[in-house]
Amino acid sequence: MGTFLTLYRQRLRRDRWQLVGWILGIAAMAMFSVAAVAKTYGDYTTQAEILKVALATPAILIFRGLARGPGIGAFTFFEIFTFLALLAGWMSTFMAVRHSRAEEETGRAEMVSSTPAGRMLPLAATAVHGVVANILAAAVVALGFIASNLDPAGSIVAGAATGAVGISFLGIGLLASEFMSTSRGANAISASLVLAAYLLRGFGDAAGTPGADGMSMTAGWPSWLSPIGWGQQTFAYTGDRWWPLVLPLALGGVCIAATALIRDRRDVGASLLAGRTGRADARPVLNGSFALAARLQMGSIIGWCIGGLATGLLTGGLGSAVGAVTQTNPEATKALRSMIEAQGASTSQLLVSVFFLLAGVLAAACALQAIIRARQEEASGTGPWLVSQPLGRIRWFADYLALGSLTIVAVMLLTAAGAWVSLVASGDTSEAVGNVWMSAIDQIPAALIFLAIPALVFVAWPEATIPAGWTVLGVAVLLGVFGGLIGVDQSMTDLSPFSHTPVPGPGGRDWAGGLWMLGISLVATVSSLALMRRREVGSS
Repeated sequence: MGTFLTLYRQRLRRDRWQLVGWILGIAAMAMFSVAAVAKTYGDYTTQAEILKVALATPAILIFRGLARGPGIGAFTFFEIFTFLALLAGWMSTFMAVRHSRAEEETGRAEMVSSTPAGRMLPLAATAVHGVVANILAAAVVALGFIASNLDPAGSIVAGAATGAVGISFLGIGLLASEFMSTSRGANAISASLVLAAYLLRGFGDAAGTPGADGMSMTAGWPSWLSPIGWGQQTFAYTGDRWWPLVLPLALGGVCIAATALIRDRRDVGASLLAGRTGRADARPVLNGSFALAARLQMGSIIGWCIGGLATGLLTGGLGSAVGAVTQTNPEATKALRSMIEAQGASTSQLLVSVFFLLAGVLAAACALQAIIRARQEEASGTGPWLVSQPLGRIRWFADYLALGSLTIVAVMLLTAAGAWVSLVASGDTSEAVGNVWMSAIDQIPAALIFLAIPALVFVAWPEATIPAGWTVLGVAVLLGVFGGLIGVDQSMTDLSPFSHTPVPGPGGRDWAGGLWMLGISLVATVSSLALMRRREVGSS
């Protein structure tokens, strides 16, 4: 027991700041969402109208949840639960990989396994650590809802659903670490599975059967393939069902048991999917540091680009859904238009802008990974070896900056291509079809911020590159993308670069914010290159 407690305390100490950040972020989203719903959709009539619009346009449900009728509690659960579950899932998978495959990758797991801890106690400590973290997340969600004067019984169910979904992904993250030979691969697989569960739930909700009242929906079968969909089936505030939570908890338990079984039978450092042996000689295409940096990141770049293309293709599907509503449900269309025109844009323009904003987040994350990769190369010792050659530290770092810039452009161009194809295929002949390329360009200044600022951090404070980079991006997404949803004050949302991307309107695009962001990015990039001349690669 003493050894187990030592391992558990070590995990608590190592994760103390990350864990506090995740839990406070989840709690803040829960509390702010109630205030935003009460302020924006406070009365029964408004909630009923919005739900009828959502059910008449099923693609909207992909980005919301399962409608279960009006009421402040039910409407809040409809608006925010899927995002809370998404955050809990990513918190759990990153935690699982950090304390399993990452430990083996660095060699620490082998040292720990040579002590009385053995091979199973570290896994047990990680599992308990993850479960406790999700129980805390469940508690803060429930307390946040209760403090916002929602029904206590429904609030407890909503919190428990969030925690149960997180525990299921804790098990998935641990199992993914058994299959992949690197922590980067395990994180990519497990985080992608969280996103896939979110989309499966979304498609299941969109393909569901509307109720006779036009304000509730029975989920389609794809939703039942997703742990997030299982959490929704609790019907917090309307049914308060506990039995669906057995499904995510069982999945988490089965995955943890499978992980223990596999770990007991494999060597430390090995994986079920072994990495391929590399070539003895490099191909000519790798002749140069830029080509090497691109090769090292090609897998993640392709993944982000596919995400951008898929986001663009979804634009046409949503456009078709809105077109169908226009023909079959005039009242819902009138309500939808009133909401859109209040923001000064046409229906197609607003829908395209929303999807391209999501693609901009993908491009920003892809650019950030270029700087993170540079830091990983430096920390592992390969970076210092490279700059000891005629290459030089400025050229080495500039190659990563150039690669990050090119990947931003690639993600946005593929998004535009997917959007153009899908809109044309859906029969949309509006101005938005021709403007998709400009919409892609609109997102580039904000994405460049998340290349330039982390580059400056990398040069000035190398150890903070990874945590600071993801923290800045996460806060920017929370304020710029979800700020309006959770009722954040405008002065706070203005801190996010995503709040200043050019948006089409009756008078054209306002590029004032975009030009400011380009200027900031240029200054930060030039400053980082100048400071790079003064520090050693590999220094702390």
